[in-house]
Amino acid sequence: MRIVIIGGVAAGPKAASKIIRLNPEAEVTIVEKDKYLSYAGCGLPYYVSGEVKEQKELMCTPVGVVRDPVFFQKVKNVRVLTETEALEIDRKGKRVLVRKMQEGVGEWLSYDKLVLATGSDPVVPPLPGKELKNVYTLHGVHDAEGIKAFLQGEQAKDVVIVGGGLIGVEITEALTHRGCRVTIVEKMPQIFGMLDWDLAKLVMQHMEAHGVKILVDTEVQAFQGEGEVREVLTNKGVLPAEMVIIAVGVKPQVALAKAAGLKIGATGAIKVDERQCTSDPDIYAAGDCVECRDLVSGKNIHMPMGSTANKQGRVAANNICGVQDAFPGVLGSVICKVFDYSVARTGLTEKTARELKYDVVTAYAPGPDRAHFMPTAKPLFLKLVVDKKNRQLLGAQAAGPGDADKRMDVSVLALSNHMTVDQLANMDLCYAPPYSPAMDNIITAANVARNKLDGYLESVSAAEVKAMLEEQKDFVFLDVRSPAEYEEIRLPKAILIPLGALRGRLQELPKDKPVVAFCKISLRGYEAALVLKAAGFKDVKVMDGGIAMWPYEKEQ
Repeated sequence: MRIVIIGGVAAGPKAASKIIRLNPEAEVTIVEKDKYLSYAGCGLPYYVSGEVKEQKELMCTPVGVVRDPVFFQKVKNVRVLTETEALEIDRKGKRVLVRKMQEGVGEWLSYDKLVLATGSDPVVPPLPGKELKNVYTLHGVHDAEGIKAFLQGEQAKDVVIVGGGLIGVEITEALTHRGCRVTIVEKMPQIFGMLDWDLAKLVMQHMEAHGVKILVDTEVQAFQGEGEVREVLTNKGVLPAEMVIIAVGVKPQVALAKAAGLKIGATGAIKVDERQCTSDPDIYAAGDCVECRDLVSGKNIHMPMGSTANKQGRVAANNICGVQDAFPGVLGSVICKVFDYSVARTGLTEKTARELKYDVVTAYAPGPDRAHFMPTAKPLFLKLVVDKKNRQLLGAQAAGPGDADKRMDVSVLALSNHMTVDQLANMDLCYAPPYSPAMDNIITAANVARNKLDGYLESVSAAEVKAMLEEQKDFVFLDVRSPAEYEEIRLPKAILIPLGALRGRLQELPKDKPVVAFCKISLRGYEAALVLKAAGFKDVKVMDGGIAMWPYEKEQ
């Protein structure tokens, strides 16, 4: 069997390796237009920062062997044509026209099965000055090398990053560690569009505390300079810039597939079935060039991730070799490091869920990521999005210096199995004080959701409280923390009655006014609400997440 694979970064090498394991007699050829093979693109920011010392570490096996053409030939028995471009697919003749880069003569490669792993291209807006020197994207090893070369020397440099998404945020940390003065310009009202606004705001504040300047609702209009970039013109003014990194997203590379008449999905990526087969039964596709099915909404989405590409490459290989396999879809699971914060999400955000007409309940659970008395405990801010109709989890988000990954991975399993928050709340998760609280953060969040669904907890978001304060609504904003906590930090117009003193001071509160109670994480706020309701107060709510989830200015 002759198999040609176009693309040699993630999905392509994975498919090739699996095919050879299943069918050692197969003739497998990888065609890759770059000179670099099978590298960890997600590791590029850490190579720029210096955390990854050498380029080859991104292309090595776990035991340190570089995955180059010689490795693939000798170890995998896979032929690799690097710096070679695929120009045309002849579906009828079952062959691919390829040409060595910079050479005029091409050759046809015959195939029995073809795999498209062409990946994605960075989106570069048609802005004046984009061709200036030191204007980069971060989409490959060449870009990373250019950025590293520019950063040589001790002098601090002004860098503007266009786009506040995943790539923009990850490279921000790398550049800050290298001593740069970094400004992020984002045209949307928030960075991290993968998160709801409230979580994104907390991350933004954390980045600003590390010296990053963030401009939202701001649009880049041009790059300016003589030969090399010196300024970035925005709709709100001019920014100094010795380097610019454009990180506004990627688009699937489908030119070859489209020219061959393969079906392209509504997302602009190649349409495949669960076997990773395209509209041609002899052509498969995997990785950033294909669209996926969202496991919650059922809609097709484009979700380019290295982890997804590897899984899809394996599924394609299995089916090519006659082993039935299926890739079910994705949940949009993402995690990244932002200085000492972990930021993660999976499933639907509250915003997306509401746009899809779900009737949702949200649950906030800020708290330590392990037993509070352990010196290694760190804060973690969790948010769950739940379907009010059937109590199923729809999505989860996390941010903070605590361990977010395992809480998101538990959420992934819950989402994949359509679990309710009642089932999630009773999962038999591992417990020991060095690893988690006795009631793990994700279990606490599930119980908050259950209390809301069952009517035991009425809540109001921080955004709603802020609006009430700005509109000068007549309500009691009740802080039930300790006096010491109150002296350290407080919220505007809040009155202090510590929880332990509340029962003896009920007469100080008017029963005819709404009350919004809160504390550091609103656990004591919930206890206070129960005390007030038992005493005959009719309109009592708890502010979601307490001060920990308050994304606005605080008084000190």
